[in-house]
Amino acid sequence: MTVPTDPVPPPTLGALLNDTARLMRRRFDQCARHLGLTRAQWNVIAMLSRCEGIHQAGLADLLEVEPITLCRLVDRMEEGGWVERRPDPNDRRARRLFMTDKARSVLQQARDIASGVYAEALEGLPPETERQMIAILSHMRANLADRRSPTAAATSAAAEPRPGRADPPFLQDTP
Repeated sequence: MTVPTDPVPPPTLGALLNDTARLMRRRFDQCARHLGLTRAQWNVIAMLSRCEGIHQAGLADLLEVEPITLCRLVDRMEEGGWVERRPDPNDRRARRLFMTDKARSVLQQARDIASGVYAEALEGLPPETERQMIAILSHMRANLADRRSPTAAATSAAAEPRPGRADPPFLQDTP
């Protein structure tokens, strides 16, 4: 019986991006565990630090989660004292989301942890390589974002105004 001798194909760009992001998320989780929030909760706080007062539906869109999923998450976070819902002065049916002082008090710690994870991931690379990686990935993201389906474009145009589609919070400068 012969053993196949086909070489193992090299990893694809998509596989490397996915695996690197997964490892960075795992490292962040390990380092931030003592702060008492899940990654999903950190994503909410990170996004609220950028667009505090957003409607819950708009936040669900930015985080790319179903509104009911976010509603349950925000319920738990409100019970834990991390966020609060306030009435929208222009729409009595709507609520706006805000961070509490408790969330603000740990935000910088989380940013510091994220910076440490980035530094660990980039260790040994010259700054120019990091700049090139950012430029290349930004270009790839723009290529994909510009090619949305007509349905997605129409849905987006009808949605609440927002500060542009953001990176997932872990990929931003906040966790």
